[in-house]
Amino acid sequence: MKIALMDSGIGLLAATAAVRRLRPDADLVLSLDPDGMPWGPRIPEDLTRRAVAVAEAAAAHRPDALIVGCNTATVHALPTLRARLEPAIPVIGTVPAIKPAAAGGGPVAIWATPATTGSAYQRGLIEDFADGVTVTEVPCFGLAEAVEYADEDAITAAVAAAAALTPDDVTTVVLGCTHYELVAERIRAAVQRPDRPPLVLLGSAEAVAAQALRRIGAHPAPEADVTGTVTVLLSGREGTLPEPALAYEEGQLLQAVTPAR
Repeated sequence: MKIALMDSGIGLLAATAAVRRLRPDADLVLSLDPDGMPWGPRIPEDLTRRAVAVAEAAAAHRPDALIVGCNTATVHALPTLRARLEPAIPVIGTVPAIKPAAAGGGPVAIWATPATTGSAYQRGLIEDFADGVTVTEVPCFGLAEAVEYADEDAITAAVAAAAALTPDDVTTVVLGCTHYELVAERIRAAVQRPDRPPLVLLGSAEAVAAQALRRIGAHPAPEADVTGTVTVLLSGREGTLPEPALAYEEGQLLQAVTPAR
């Protein structure tokens, strides 16, 4: 079994680690775009062009499925990617966990990149799944970029700025960018109020990994005798995990289980 994941940068690590935990035997292809990142500030047409190139680089390795490990790319490029690759390669997008967040009753905050915040796509999800629940959309300026480079000071500043925009009564925070899942506990610490119940953080990595397996008719098998390989593509060129990836547990897991090449 071979699963490919794509993103402009290391935001795909959360979903990659989730796939690795569900199927340690799966071979992984990680397709990143260091030549074109970040994707967030790009106009939709340009972002889609970059995403298609990254997806086709992954598709050349003939994976059984491709996970778009990026909320912004899912918003703008998913229909094009599916039109190009399916049905030969199922393409799984990353959708913010708004539906399960709203099921908890709220109030809910959605932390997302400025490009995703306020988008018709995200507003549609709110209308479809969070009717009657108080939802605050929180643009997180610079947080994805800070996480990408493991810039501790920038992460601290960006998290603090987004926390200041988050209402005190919020019970659930949706992590609407895959990069944010890599610093989830720092977000929790910044938003949690001492007089409030424990804050719920909802990312997409586990659900996306499980959906990828369902699309190809596979089942979780966390106890495997064989460990799959990891192939890293950097704007189409074979390489290694970017050094900042190893600052996070998810990157360390991949490096510890099998050295990425």
